[in-house]
Amino acid sequence: MMDQKSELVTWSSTFSVGVKLVDDQHKELIGLVNDMFNHVSGNEAEERVYFSSVVQQAVQYVKVHFMTEEKIMLDTKFPGYAEHKKAHDSFIMAILESVRNFNAGKRLILADFTRYLKEWVLTHIAIMDKQYFGYFKQIASRKTDGKLTINQADVARQHST
Repeated sequence: MMDQKSELVTWSSTFSVGVKLVDDQHKELIGLVNDMFNHVSGNEAEERVYFSSVVQQAVQYVKVHFMTEEKIMLDTKFPGYAEHKKAHDSFIMAILESVRNFNAGKRLILADFTRYLKEWVLTHIAIMDKQYFGYFKQIASRKTDGKLTINQADVARQHST
């Protein structure tokens, strides 16, 4: 294992979707990917021990994050909700399949798993999550301090036109 921690992915404002709670959760997901990356040692036994200790926590965190996004999308009547939920469900199924294979004793290559997570998370944030950010900006009201906010009146106004 590496002595010095390094980042596979570094958070930047280009990943921001403009919702603090979601951005904070995205930062946490990137932190999980980076933590896995820092545990890639090439030693299968070490990697199995590490993976078994973090995988359930990681899966649970991803589920909480997806529920957060989906609730916001439903509350704001985001028209791309069904497609977004399908992408979330598909990702969860792929991760659970990896966990099942791991639990069945199949070989886990942590570097490959980490690369998959990185690519999926970054692509999902950059493409799909940016879609709802654009939608939020479109329907949001600007408060006097310049910040955007979305309330029920904004949602109702958007869907009454």
